[in-house]
Amino acid sequence: MWLEGRLAAEYVNLIRDPVFYGRGVERGNGRPVLLIPGFLAGDQSLLTMQSWLRRLDYKPALSGIRFNVRYSEDTLESLLENLYVHHRRSRQKVALIGHSRGGMLAKVLADRNPELVSQVIALGSPLNSALDVHPVTMAAVRAARIYNRIRYRTPLESESAFMEQLAEPPKVPVTSIYSRSDGIVNWSACLRDDVTLLEVHGSHGGLGVNVEVYRH
Repeated sequence: MWLEGRLAAEYVNLIRDPVFYGRGVERGNGRPVLLIPGFLAGDQSLLTMQSWLRRLDYKPALSGIRFNVRYSEDTLESLLENLYVHHRRSRQKVALIGHSRGGMLAKVLADRNPELVSQVIALGSPLNSALDVHPVTMAAVRAARIYNRIRYRTPLESESAFMEQLAEPPKVPVTSIYSRSDGIVNWSACLRDDVTLLEVHGSHGGLGVNVEVYRH
């Protein structure tokens, strides 16, 4: 878990690198992107990536998530609304970039709506084993389940359909970017035979500001 203390240094490395200023980076030509934050995080965690994509002539939109803790089906409903809006405005398929749990949500959202999505990029997302995470994170997952059960009367089996679809072969291209020094998610849980794999070096929380991620 101490490996997660690198986030500030990773941000400094990013803003010092030419890629952050778009040097040698292909422009987006107005292509739409929807950014989805990780578990217990919100849109603010991806603001750096949003502004970078905007500078490179993409059209990035945030998910509208303030605190990613609601059960998956409810979260997917709100994400689908934003996906529809972004798709209508751009009249193009939308790329989904999701960090951690956001990548899992992006994969299932794309599988259910492949006509709206061009590709999925998952950052540190356990696409192969959703609960292969640090014990402290697993404790937070259990707490979130209790919260959803009490606050929203969520049935115990509410995640079953989501997990089943997560395990199915993707219906749009998926890229999984992972780090072997991830302090939250077991890096091997990000590996699947049916997705493109890219390895970087850095923390889990810092994947949104990791210079290697931006180069990819």
